[in-house]
Amino acid sequence: MSDVRVIIQRDSEREERVVTTGTTAADLFAGERAIVAARVDGELRDLAYELRDGEAVEGVEISSEDGLAILRHSTAHVMAQAVQELFPEAKLGIGPPIKDGFYYDFDVEKPFTPEDLKAVEKKMQEIQKRGQRFARRVTTDEAAREELAGEPYKLELIGLKGNAAQAAEGADAEVGGGELTIYDNLDAKTGELCWKDLCRGPHLPTTRAIPAFKLMRSAAAYWRGSEKNPQLQRIYGTAWPSKDELKAHLDFLAEAEKRDHRKLGAELDLFSFPDELGPGLAVFHPRGGVIRKVMEDYSRRRHEASGYEFVNTPHISKERLFEISGHLPHYAEGMFPAIEFDEQNYRLKAMNCPMHNLVFKARGRSYRELPLRLFEFGTVYRYEKSGVVHGLTRSRGFTQDDSHIYCTREQMPQELDALLTFVLDLLRDYGLTEFELELSTRDDSDKFIGSDEDWEEATEALRQAAEKQGLPLVPDPGGAAYYGPKISVQAKDAIGRSWQMSTIQVDFNQPKRFNLEYTAADGSRRQPVMIHRALFGSIERRFFALLAASPCSASPRTPPVGLSTSSPPRRGPRGGRVLGPDAEEDQEPPEAEGPLHDHRGGDISSLSYPDGSSIPIARADGDAEPRTGVRACGVAERHRGTAAGYAGPGRPHDGMESERPRDADLPASEAPPVRAATTVQNKPTDSGPADAAPSRRRATTVEARRGRLLPYTGASHDAVRTSPSVPLARRRRRAAALPRR
Repeated sequence: MSDVRVIIQRDSEREERVVTTGTTAADLFAGERAIVAARVDGELRDLAYELRDGEAVEGVEISSEDGLAILRHSTAHVMAQAVQELFPEAKLGIGPPIKDGFYYDFDVEKPFTPEDLKAVEKKMQEIQKRGQRFARRVTTDEAAREELAGEPYKLELIGLKGNAAQAAEGADAEVGGGELTIYDNLDAKTGELCWKDLCRGPHLPTTRAIPAFKLMRSAAAYWRGSEKNPQLQRIYGTAWPSKDELKAHLDFLAEAEKRDHRKLGAELDLFSFPDELGPGLAVFHPRGGVIRKVMEDYSRRRHEASGYEFVNTPHISKERLFEISGHLPHYAEGMFPAIEFDEQNYRLKAMNCPMHNLVFKARGRSYRELPLRLFEFGTVYRYEKSGVVHGLTRSRGFTQDDSHIYCTREQMPQELDALLTFVLDLLRDYGLTEFELELSTRDDSDKFIGSDEDWEEATEALRQAAEKQGLPLVPDPGGAAYYGPKISVQAKDAIGRSWQMSTIQVDFNQPKRFNLEYTAADGSRRQPVMIHRALFGSIERRFFALLAASPCSASPRTPPVGLSTSSPPRRGPRGGRVLGPDAEEDQEPPEAEGPLHDHRGGDISSLSYPDGSSIPIARADGDAEPRTGVRACGVAERHRGTAAGYAGPGRPHDGMESERPRDADLPASEAPPVRAATTVQNKPTDSGPADAAPSRRRATTVEARRGRLLPYTGASHDAVRTSPSVPLARRRRRAAALPRR
C-alpha cells in the first residue's frame, strides 16, 4: 500500500503528514469530536472522503459558520425522513439550511398541524438515536431520474442542474453544476438503506452527531417562490451544537416575540393591516399618526438644518419614465403591473429617483447650486410576494425618507463623508448605537450597467467614506444596485438582531440616461454625480425600529417609544416645562409647541392601552445611565416605588411639597403610574419663581445626552376624566383637584 502526503491546515500553521492510501479525513482528525467535516483544497467534504496526494486539509468545527450549515442541513434530512415515515404520500421539495435553522418543503394533502409537528419531532429523535450513517453516492442524470421517479419536484431540479441557484432559493443545496449525488441514510448496524435524498452535501458522519434541535412552525410556500406553482407546506426548525445554545436561542426568540411590532401595533392602537386593503398595506391610527408626525417633523428639521430642499412628486407615472431610468428592464418584477388608459401604460411609483431627476432637469443648473440636496417623504409601491411580506419591515406600500444629492465629482468624497456622518447621527438620535457597514459592489453578472472606470471610482469613494467612520466594514460582492455601488448601514436592536437601515448609493449612470447637466465654472456643460440615500428605507421601518429596537421590556403597559430630539422645550400637560438638552432654563416654549391635539381639539399626547389606562407623551431628557425602575432607552417600568417623572405643579417629586395629596396617601389602586426622574422646570406661580421656593426645587437627573419622546406618566385632566378604570365620581374629584392648563 503506497503512501500519500497531505498538508493539515490549522489556523496559520501548516503540518505535512504522510498517511497510507485510503486514509479518510475522519482518520486524520480522529478524537476531535468538534470536527464534523473537512475543507479539502478549499472545497467542503464529508469526513468519509479519502485523501489524495498533495491535498491541503482543514477541519471544519461544528460551531463554525460552515459547520452550523452542515449540522442544520443534516437535521433537515432527518426531518424529511421523519415526515415521509409518518406521511408516506408526502413529496419532497427543497430543504436548505438558513440563518439559525433550516426548513423543508413538502407536498401533502393537508397542512401540518401543531400535533403533526410534535409527532415529526418525536420521530426525528428516534432517527437521531439510531445513529444512521450519511453516505454520499454519485449518480448520473438518467439514473437519478429513474431512482427518483416518484419525486416530481426532485425531477424538476435535475433538469435545472447548473442553474438551480437562480431558479429557486435553496436549490443549490440539492444540485450544482457538476455531478449529481444522492445521500443515503444507512442503518448503523446492518448498512441497510433507510432513506435517501438528492443532495450535494456534505453532511455529518451520522445522525447521532446532531446535538440539539427543535421544530418551530409550519407555513405555506409556493414551489420555487412563484404563486403560479403549487403551494407546498414548509416546516421550519433550528439546530445547535449544544442544548445550552438551543435554549439560549429559544429564549432569544421569546424576547423577540415580545417585541413583535405587529403585535405591539395592535395592542397600542398604533396601526393595523386590514384584510380589505390586501397584504403589506398598513393604515396608521390616530395615536400612531401622532408618533409618525413627531418623527417626520424632527426629520424635516434636521434635513433643513443640513441644507436639504423639499420636493413632492406624484404616485403614478408613464411607464416610459422607468424605461429611461433603467428600472423597468432591471426591476420590473418588483413593480406593480402596468395600468393602461389613454392608450398609454402607467406605473405606480416604485422609487423616487426618476422623478427627482426631472426636478433637476426642469431648468438649467449652475455649479454654484451644487451640491443640490433634494428630500421627499415619497410614498412608493412595490410588488412583494405574499410569502415575504412582513408587517412594516417588508410591505407593498410605504413612505421613503428619500433624498438624492447632485454634486460635482470633486465634491463627491466630501459629500459622502458628510452624508454618512449625518445618517449615523440621525440613527443614534433614535436610540440605535451598534452599527456595521456593508459595502456592496458589482460582480461579473450582466445586470450591472456603466463603465468599469465609473464603478471603480464610485466604489473607492464609498470605501474611503466608510473607513473614516471607524466601524466594521463587510464586503458584499454582487450586492450592488444595477446602476452603482452602495453602503448599507446595519444596526443592532436591543436583543442583538441586525437590521438594514440606511443605504447610500453612488450613481454615474442615471445622470447620463436623463442627460442631466450643469454649467461648470469654465462655461462647459458637465454631468453631475447622483447620490441616492434612504435613511431608514421608509418611515414605516423607522416606526418599526422604535417599537422593536427598544432595550426596554416591551409590553402593552410599557410602550417602547424612544425618540431622541433636540427640539425646543414644550409645556407638559400639567403646566410644567420639560426641558430638552439644549434649552435654557428661562426659555419659554412657543405656543405651537404645546400638547398635541386630535381633530376635536382633545389632548392626544398619550398612548392608550388595552386595559383602558392612558399614558400621555412628553419630551424629557434621556438619562446617561439607567435609573431606578427605568432602562437606558427611557421607557418607564410602571411600578410603584419609582421616582416621579414630572415635576410640574401638583406632582410630588424627590421630596417636593405638593398642593394635592401625595400618592402615598392614596390607595394603591388610585395612585397614578410613575417613572424615572427627568430634568424639568416648574411653571412660575403667584408666590414667585418655582426655583425660589425651598419646597419646590427642580428635579435633578443624571447628565442627559439627548432629549427623548417618552411616555409621560403624570395624570392630565383628560386622562383623569376618561380613564375607565376609575369610578366616575372619583374621576371628577381627582380632575377638580388638578390645576388647569
